[in-house]
Amino acid sequence: MINLIVTLSKYLLLILIALYTLESFIVFGYRYEEDKRYILKKQLMLIFFMDFMAFLVIFLKKQELEIIYFFIVQLLYFIAVQILYRIFYKNSSLLLLNHTCMLLSIGFIMLARLDMESAVRQFEIVVIATIIAMVIPVMIHKFRFLNKWTWFYAVVGLLLLLTVLVLGKNVNGAKINISFGGFAFQPSEFVKIIFVFFVACRLYKKKTEFRDYVITTAIAAVYVLILVLSRDLGSAVVFFITYVVMLYVATKKPLYLFAGLGSGSLAAVVAYFLFSHVRQRVIAWKDPFSVYQSSGYQIVQGLFAIGTGGWFGMGLCQGSPNMIPFVKQDYMFAAICEELGGLFAMCLILICMSLFVLVVNISLQIKRPFYKLIALGLGTEYAFQVFLTIGGVTKFIPMTGITLPLVSYGGSSVLSTIIMLAIIQGLYILREDEDDELERQKRRAAQMARREAQRTAGEAHRKKSTRG
Repeated sequence: MINLIVTLSKYLLLILIALYTLESFIVFGYRYEEDKRYILKKQLMLIFFMDFMAFLVIFLKKQELEIIYFFIVQLLYFIAVQILYRIFYKNSSLLLLNHTCMLLSIGFIMLARLDMESAVRQFEIVVIATIIAMVIPVMIHKFRFLNKWTWFYAVVGLLLLLTVLVLGKNVNGAKINISFGGFAFQPSEFVKIIFVFFVACRLYKKKTEFRDYVITTAIAAVYVLILVLSRDLGSAVVFFITYVVMLYVATKKPLYLFAGLGSGSLAAVVAYFLFSHVRQRVIAWKDPFSVYQSSGYQIVQGLFAIGTGGWFGMGLCQGSPNMIPFVKQDYMFAAICEELGGLFAMCLILICMSLFVLVVNISLQIKRPFYKLIALGLGTEYAFQVFLTIGGVTKFIPMTGITLPLVSYGGSSVLSTIIMLAIIQGLYILREDEDDELERQKRRAAQMARREAQRTAGEAHRKKSTRG
């Protein structure tokens, strides 16, 4: 009976996420707010049903009461977040909120299946991050001086990265963490946000001189160089691409875009010849079976997992994702492919794309250049991080060690991502307030025009009466 439920569940889970994914794009076509809210409510029900079915299967396979407790607690968390946003931020983007809940839900499901202790620890960090995130939209709305802290952002970001370079803990050949009090902290995850604010401060003004572009590019290059020296290659690439995109959008000059991409390609070739760890990753990417016993083992196991899952997956708790080293951090996408299937994984990618499209729409509709660049920069970081993760797991590009945002295990990653999405939520609310203010101005202008017309008509009537 249990095996039958497990088999049926993988098809039901696929149907639920497919419906959610479809509605994630359909909602963009609706004009009226009531229609959008109806779709968004349906999405919430789909998330809850998917959660229930997945945790039921995990409980039936593991027979641990802790799984039921965890399901109830994280379900209460999702309900609380939805209610709080509707109370305190009535103009918030419910689609962005739904996507956050869906991606977190998938992450909790897979972590509970892989390691309940990690799932609980991740959940605790998510709750802390959410408490912090609840005040961020207010800060975005109230703090009008965020574009004045240019060099504060630059100095703090560089100091954090230099601290990791000097004092960081070496993990698999890379210095990415600082450990204190039993906790591992990854500063680069938060420097990504600081970096976007710094670049936006430097580039948002229309009358920016060429010398300013050179200085900003030099400082951005220092960020990337420190990350390369720390062997945090994934973050280095994210920083570089984000800067190139923001520079191009701010200047509207294709020359800067092509120059940036060309210099990046040249830097990658130079890094290949200068750094042995870069060569090892490229070799493992080109032919992982030739180095199967060392650097290629993780890639091969990940490809086996993806191939084993096929289109529909083997079902929750039916595969062997734990055979992949660091599966919770680096290869969560492969674990999803193995147990939930390739179609489920494709829906996950489309949800991430829908989130990015939403952020781009917010960026396009914001009128203030500073906030427009921040939205675009944060959205680029998110999208490219997803690309690097999935591209590395599927052997499309060399593996970079980047986590899948909100899905993979990682305290610093999930904390920074929730803060990043809270900033975007604040920008969405700011944009809605701008629209409301514009609408009020139009109404005031229309009222003044009517009064002026009435006054003119009254004067004309009095003149006519006087002549009579």
